[in-house]
Amino acid sequence: MCGIAGIVNHRGDPAVGEIIAAMSAALTHRGPDASGFYLDEQVALGHRRLSIIDLENGTQPFKNEDGSVIAVFNGEIYNFRRLRDELTARGHTFRSATDTEVIVHLYEELGGECVRLLEGMFAFAVYNAKTRRLLLARDRTGQKPLLYFMTNGTLVFASEFPALKCHPEMPKELDVNAVSDYLSFQYVPGPGTIYRNVHKLAPGHQLEFRLNEGTTSIRSYWRLDHSLKLTESFDEAARTLRGLVEKSVERRLMADVPVGTFLSGGVDSTIITAVAAAKRLPQKTNAYTIGFNDAKYDERSFAARAAAAINRQTGGALIHRERIVEPGDFPLLEKLCAHCGEPFADASILPTARLSEFAASEIKVALSGDGADEIFCGYERYLALRWASRFSLLPGFLQRPLLKAAGALVPDGGERTHCGRLRRFLKVMAAPPGQRYFTLLDRCGSQLKESLFGEKLQSAANRNSAELFETLQWELTSGNRIERLSELDIHTYLPGDILTKVDIASMAFSLEVRSPFLDREVIEFAARLPLSYKLRGTKRKRILCEAFKDLLPREISARPKKGFGVPIATYLRGEWRNVTEQALFDGKLCNGEYFRRRTVEQIWKEHLSGRRDHSYLLWSLLIFSLFLERN
Repeated sequence: MCGIAGIVNHRGDPAVGEIIAAMSAALTHRGPDASGFYLDEQVALGHRRLSIIDLENGTQPFKNEDGSVIAVFNGEIYNFRRLRDELTARGHTFRSATDTEVIVHLYEELGGECVRLLEGMFAFAVYNAKTRRLLLARDRTGQKPLLYFMTNGTLVFASEFPALKCHPEMPKELDVNAVSDYLSFQYVPGPGTIYRNVHKLAPGHQLEFRLNEGTTSIRSYWRLDHSLKLTESFDEAARTLRGLVEKSVERRLMADVPVGTFLSGGVDSTIITAVAAAKRLPQKTNAYTIGFNDAKYDERSFAARAAAAINRQTGGALIHRERIVEPGDFPLLEKLCAHCGEPFADASILPTARLSEFAASEIKVALSGDGADEIFCGYERYLALRWASRFSLLPGFLQRPLLKAAGALVPDGGERTHCGRLRRFLKVMAAPPGQRYFTLLDRCGSQLKESLFGEKLQSAANRNSAELFETLQWELTSGNRIERLSELDIHTYLPGDILTKVDIASMAFSLEVRSPFLDREVIEFAARLPLSYKLRGTKRKRILCEAFKDLLPREISARPKKGFGVPIATYLRGEWRNVTEQALFDGKLCNGEYFRRRTVEQIWKEHLSGRRDHSYLLWSLLIFSLFLERN
């Protein structure tokens, strides 16, 4: 795992060497083991290395034999050894045993088409000095980040915003529509960013920049297809799925450094940990768990049961370690906000970072269960939308007023209470059928935005953030309305929130996290499964649980999904009250330009009184305040 940066077509800018060095230095946490540069009259490339494979010979950038093709790479290619053997047979010469060098020679053979053959998580740049073209590419599901902007015919790219911001011409104007979307989703949906004219390269896409013309072209090289379904039986499909997941885990154990796992006590991480522990025998495998003192958010007891079951199956192959997240972690929040570089309000980034820090003290690579909920329909919201659709039989003029009235009678007890969940479900049912999924996800409705937004954001007060989903509708391939929600999450929530969180939190502590469920073969197989294999009755991730039923203790497979939550409502009323008040009311946030002080004060007072739980919105405002102060 690494960090990359580049300035392309800089036209001999005398300051480019200092700028690319600063960009690279800003990525040191992503690659503390080594650094490297390529610099000529048109192109500057920088790289920071976290050594995972071929520890002695992997310093980048890498070049081909005559030095005309140069690459910088972030990620892992799991099939690189097979590709290397094929390229060697075709006459290519290698000076290392790294996956990066394979990309260089594969590009020589196939140009931009080389991306289709790569299995892994990655973001990379390849420059062809002969044709004066640059290729940028990002992996299929967006596990690795890649940001870029154009300025006066020059392309600037980097793994993270702090590096991008080292370039003096990075656009600084905020995109007010992105601010509105952020308050709705708690992240800025790609391919946009919080800054106008700064972009994220979309997952499964590649960009070619032609220096001679100063032009770019972007195209998709992979798209998931849910339209074609398997005909094999449920039991046969479960056996196939098990083989694919085991193969994926085995691929991701490839490393020349210690490898461990994250273990939450849920189905997904238990499966990955159990398979990894069995595959690594007779070696011991370290598994890491993070917990809270608040019982509503603590899963350590389930993780301990999962670890005990795995040790019974493997003869004690697992070493299970636990740690507590303390509410005094506000300095960590400020650090993570700096690495994110734009507002990002998924509070579970805090325990993810503490978990990564904990694991990084002993290992360099961790396997996680990320992705299973999206590809196997694991979220409760899929069931909620199915139930909500059954109420559509009532006439709309009766349904919506009745449901709104019922929702108003239910106390707002918070996200993890029965009342809080019922209140939210009633709100969803009251929405028009085509807007229910957005309503379920939306954390800041249009009416609230109108009263909340100050002068600079007024033009976005009527922004319809649901347009993100509407514009993606034509890309969705499933014919089932519930499966389309899962497919939509793969396009949006997975790369925009989940994988962003994991990348930022883990790389802040120089830890590489690999996600076996996001293997191309696994995710494509899951897309071909009939929905009933994944979701049936109230059973979610049905086929995954069946495929690994011998590895899953009953108390793990049967328990409701809890999610990696954080007791933010309690923190804001308690240990973080003073620092939150200072951030909300003493800085730029409520000076009238961005948000109206009176509205924020009212929200804050309601939350402190306990009458309402505004923790999601207040957390988003807190993060945005930290962003404004830093930028």
